[in-house]
Amino acid sequence: MTTSITTVNPASGAVLAEYAAMSGPEIDAILERAAAAQKRCARADDKTRGDVLRVAAGVLRRRSDELAVLVTREMGKPLRESAAEVEKCALGLEYYAEHAPEFLADEPYETSADRSWVSYEPVGVVLAIMPWNFPLWQVFRFAAPALMAGNAALLKHSPNTTGAALACQEVLESAGLEPGLFTTLLVAEPDVPATTERLIADPRIGAVTITGSERAGSAVGSLAGREIKKSVLELGGSDPFVVLADAELDKVAHLAARGRFLNAGQSCISPKRFIVDASIADEFTRLLVDNVVALSVGDPEDPATDVGPMAREDLLVGVDRQVRSAIDAGARVLAGAHRLDRPGFFYAPTILTDVTKGMSVYEEETFGPVATIITVDGVEEAIDVANDIPFGLGASVWGRDVDAAIDVGRRIESGACFINAIVASDPRMPFGGTKRSGYGRELAAPGIREFVNIRTWWAMTEPTVQAPSSE
Repeated sequence: MTTSITTVNPASGAVLAEYAAMSGPEIDAILERAAAAQKRCARADDKTRGDVLRVAAGVLRRRSDELAVLVTREMGKPLRESAAEVEKCALGLEYYAEHAPEFLADEPYETSADRSWVSYEPVGVVLAIMPWNFPLWQVFRFAAPALMAGNAALLKHSPNTTGAALACQEVLESAGLEPGLFTTLLVAEPDVPATTERLIADPRIGAVTITGSERAGSAVGSLAGREIKKSVLELGGSDPFVVLADAELDKVAHLAARGRFLNAGQSCISPKRFIVDASIADEFTRLLVDNVVALSVGDPEDPATDVGPMAREDLLVGVDRQVRSAIDAGARVLAGAHRLDRPGFFYAPTILTDVTKGMSVYEEETFGPVATIITVDGVEEAIDVANDIPFGLGASVWGRDVDAAIDVGRRIESGACFINAIVASDPRMPFGGTKRSGYGRELAAPGIREFVNIRTWWAMTEPTVQAPSSE
C-alpha cells in the first residue's frame, strides 16, 4: 500500500502536512476494535449517547477558530464559510442528541396480536466515504445519527482533508466517546478501491454511506448490493434554478450569485443551471453579471474574500475543460472562464449564456465556480429543461406567486425543492436525491433510520390456537 498522504494548501500550492497511510493489518485491527466497541455499547441508553454529542458540540464551538482555519487551509473555502460549517456541525449534534430517542422509540401497531410493535436496532459498524467540500459537516451529519442509533463508525475521508478527518475523531473522543466507536481510516488514494471493497465485504460492516461522484457512488452501491448491505448514496447534482416571469429579480439575482459561488461552486446542491423565462432573461442576466463581477476572489483567510481557490488543481483543470468545450460548442462568456494568474488553484467566477442541450455544461455537473444561463419560453419548457438531465438532487423555483411556483416545483424531479430559497441541508429535514443523484436519505428521522434494522415484533400472552393459513 502507499505509505503516505500529503495535504496541500490550495491558496498557495504549499504542502501543509504529511500523514502515514494505514496498512491492511492496521485497518483490520481498527475494524475489529470497532466491532467489539459497538457490541459493548449497543445497549447504552439514549441519555449517555446524547450527552456525548452535546459535549462534542461544545468542543466544536470552543475550537471553532482553530477548526475553521484547518478547513480553509486544507480545501480553500473562505474562513467565514468554514466557521459557519463548524457551527452547523454543533447544531447537528445537538439536534440528534435531543431528537434521536423519539426517532428510535418503539412504534406500536394495531394487529390481532396481544402486542405488536417495531423496534429500531443498530446494524453494527457503518462505513462512511466522505468528500472534501464540506469536510466537517459531511462527517458529523452521518456520524451523529449512526452513533445515536448504537452503531460504530469508520470514516474514509478524502486525502486532501486528512487533518479535518482526524479532527472529527479527536472532537468525539475528547467529548467522551469510547475509543473505537468512531475511527478515521487513513487510506492513500491509489489504495481506496481495494480497501473499500475489502471493508464492504467484511461481515462486521453493516451498512455503507457515501457522498461523492456518480462514478464513486455506482462502485460503492454495486459492492453493497453484491454483499446485500444497506447503502446510502448522496451523489452529484446539476440543480435547476428556475426563474419565473414574475420573480423579484433584484433579490433573486443576488441570491443566485451567492448560492452558486459559495465554496467556489464546489457543492452538490448549489444552483448550477439558471433556467430563465425569456421575458425577463436579459434583466436577470444583467443583474447576475453585476453581482458576480462584484465578488472578491482571493486569500480565503482574508475576511473580505467571497470566493477562494478550488480545492485541487486537477479539479480546476477539469472545470476549465468543461468550459472550453462549451465555448467551442457555441456558449458565450459573460464573465470569467479562465484560471487566475496567481499562485494556488484560483478560477475566475464564470457565467456562460447561450447554453444549449449537448454542451458539456448542460449535460454534466460543473463542480466549480461556473454558472450557466438557459433561456426558455414559458413554464412548460422550463420544466422540460429542468428534468432533461440524469441528476435529481435539489431544485429551486423563484416567483412572486408562491402557489404557482410550488406547482412548477411538483413537476421537477428532485430529492428537494425550495421555493424562493437556496437549497441547503438542514438537520430537521431529510436530505438526498433521486435518479442518478443517489438514493436513501440523510438527516431528520429518515436519516437515522437508514442505519438501523427495522425489526418487527409480534407477542401473544398465550400460544395461538392455530397456525396461519398463509405466510
